[in-house]
Amino acid sequence: MDIHSNEETLAHLTIGKAIEIHKQLGPGLTKSNYLECLEYELGMEGIDFQIGIEKQISYKNIILKDTYSIDLIVGNQLIVDIPMIQEVSEIDIQRVLKIIRLNEFKLGLIINFNTALLKNGIRRVSNNKPF
Repeated sequence: MDIHSNEETLAHLTIGKAIEIHKQLGPGLTKSNYLECLEYELGMEGIDFQIGIEKQISYKNIILKDTYSIDLIVGNQLIVDIPMIQEVSEIDIQRVLKIIRLNEFKLGLIINFNTALLKNGIRRVSNNKPF
């Protein structure tokens, strides 16, 4: 079994890399700066990932014109959202929960680099629905 095959392991590794990035750069940069750093760090670990994925939304029998975007998918098992906001709200958590459910993932992370102490900007979002 690959050490990167479990979403919990991927989450732990991603959070560790995010903390390392935040210690070096601190808050206040752009989302693309932090994504580029995560891309570098995950690539150095040999972990597959996708950045900036656009997905369609269906409602009943139609596909809606606007899409939603996923900032980062790690190891095809973990969704990572990187909002550049003052504070993570319940709406942010519900949005990520909706994204992980629509994509049938078990776990999502919200990583808000725009905080003085990164651990205060990280939220785990778990999908408890069975597949």
